Amino acid sequence: MEFAISWFVLLHHSITQPIAFLPMLDKSKIIETVHERLKNLPTGHYLDLRTYKRNRSVIIAKMGEDDLLIIENGYFRERFRLKPEKLKKTLKTILNKEFPRSRKIRLYVMGRFTEEEALRTKRKVL
Repeated sequence: MEFAISWFVLLHHSITQPIAFLPMLDKSKIIETVHERLKNLPTGHYLDLRTYKRNRSVIIAKMGEDDLLIIENGYFRERFRLKPEKLKKTLKTILNKEFPRSRKIRLYVMGRFTEEEALRTKRKVL
């Protein structure tokens, strides 16, 4: 069965629930997918990358057209402010630190970014 759209829209959402999520994505394709999603993401919204078990995450918030906030929440807890041009190299480094053995990564397209809500959002842990 073939899907015309590779993501599913959730009908009822709030700040802590994803607006859309993609199926588990291959780690080798996640950087291009994130870059593509960020182009279409409205300012003030964010992406949430999670492991299969959903116990570690990387949050990428689009604060402005030329301003991204990356919050690493897993083995390391760090914050980065950077320009979109630096995203590819930085994200590659972060993915290798946070998801060293992962082959598949979950990507959630989230709504308005508030740091308290984003860090407090709990996903089902396997």
